[in-house]
Amino acid sequence: MIIEPANRLKSVEEYYFSKKLQQIREMNLSGADVINLGIGDPDLSPSNEVIAKIIESVQRPQNHGYQSYRGIPDLRKSIAAFYKKTYNVSLDGETEVLPLLGSKEGIMHISMAFLNPGDEVLVPDPGYPTYSSVTKLTGAKVVYYNLDEKKNWSPDYKNLSESVSSLTKIIWINYPNMPTGGKATDDIFKKIIEFAHFHKILICHDNPYSMILNQGGFTSILSFEGAKDVALELNSLSKSHNMPGWRVGWVSGKKEYIDTILKVKSNVDSGMFLPVQHGAIEALNNSVEWHKNRNEEYSLRRKKVWHLLDILNCKYDSNQVGLFVWAKLPDEEKNPEEFVESILQSAKVFITPGFIFGKMGARHVRVSLCNSESKIQEAAQRILSHPRFQNKKTINSREKL
Repeated sequence: MIIEPANRLKSVEEYYFSKKLQQIREMNLSGADVINLGIGDPDLSPSNEVIAKIIESVQRPQNHGYQSYRGIPDLRKSIAAFYKKTYNVSLDGETEVLPLLGSKEGIMHISMAFLNPGDEVLVPDPGYPTYSSVTKLTGAKVVYYNLDEKKNWSPDYKNLSESVSSLTKIIWINYPNMPTGGKATDDIFKKIIEFAHFHKILICHDNPYSMILNQGGFTSILSFEGAKDVALELNSLSKSHNMPGWRVGWVSGKKEYIDTILKVKSNVDSGMFLPVQHGAIEALNNSVEWHKNRNEEYSLRRKKVWHLLDILNCKYDSNQVGLFVWAKLPDEEKNPEEFVESILQSAKVFITPGFIFGKMGARHVRVSLCNSESKIQEAAQRILSHPRFQNKKTINSREKL
């Protein structure tokens, strides 16, 4: 290169899955046929009505132009109606909802809108790596707070309080939690809201997993008293509606916050493709039965994943929710990264090492439910043929972590 990369990139590496997927592609090109159980990329289809709607819309010549940065009014109204129906949250679709090209985009937009170099951001450990990388790209400082494994991965409030300073601007939370599958509880949200009011910190709640295998009810932080003053919520259709490649998400919250984020967004993209918006509106009206059928499929797959983890002699909580199963490695495995890589090379099965989510995940792995039952079963059989497990008696390791 004739010029040097920007200094901000010195603290950020290429996304782990970007590198890993390239490695898997190269292995497959050489004939490896890797079974990828690492990525949360839903393999099921959107509803038939959604597909029919986008086909109908895309055939109209007038629907291929630039669109509003705010999304069409009908999409914002549909998101507001979805929030009322799903979470019993009242939103003004005109002022309190901003559609996004996927909620991951929102992490960057929120950070650009509210952070200055030197500000501090509280990020959960374990947690989604993008919270950290985007914070670093803005020039702000990441301050990790621990999630308590013994309390179903809720925040360690003592550690959290000690992590606050006069520079703290934002706290990221994510319930149902990824990667741990920890459930959202009223207690978590009430304490975080109280914490944010006291310290004058903006809560950013990332909420894409609430409808996946979550029998305890769907929850939004915005349903709690005092939340709108101190909280924004990201959500998307990627996981809950089998639409990851469509890149449809949104941020909800108080008008003043949404208007501030729009200042960034309107300078970054040129709106969402109109037929995608039409398909999203249809998806938001999916029936209860459609969601039930999707969860039944994931439940069957999860049982196969439990069997695979039993082969690995991992411990896991069968009450966790979401699109993954989070499990702790057996004590005799001293090098988790080498353990995962050896399974990839010998059994041609990829599972995600927990260390990428933070030091609290170093002894864990994460397995995705985004493969068919037969494919997960095949992965289990491959692992059984792995030299480490050929003569090992499988035990049931299903227990609360």
